[in-house]
Formats: sequence, structure tokens, C-alpha cells
Amino acid sequence: MMKAAEIRELSVEDLKTRIVKESKALGTLQLNHAVSPIENALIIKSTRRLVARLKTILNEKEQA
Repeated sequence: MMKAAEIRELSVEDLKTRIVKESKALGTLQLNHAVSPIENALIIKSTRRLVARLKTILNEKEQA
């Protein structure tokens, strides 16, 4: 789990690639959970929040 301070240190390109990677992982988790419930469903919640955090910080950097 990355903290917001760690995410802010990343470059814009790194943020974009990380968003794509985490979004794919989230999709895979959701699909696997729909087929057969995964052991720890909180992983989906934390991954979804990480993607949102990444997108928010990317948006802040692009606005500045």
C-alpha cells in the first residue's frame, strides 16, 4: 500500500503507468471475485482506493 506522500514523489509518466497497472489488477480481482469469492475481499477495496488516489494526485500534478 502506497502512502500519498510516496505517490507524490512519482513522475507523471510513472503515475500513468501505475494507474494502468493497478486498474488491470483491480479488474482481474473483481472478475475472480465474481466467479468464486476470494478469501480477502478487502483487497478489492484497497486497490480501488489506490487507483483513485493515483488519479487524484495525477490530476493535481497536471493542473499545476
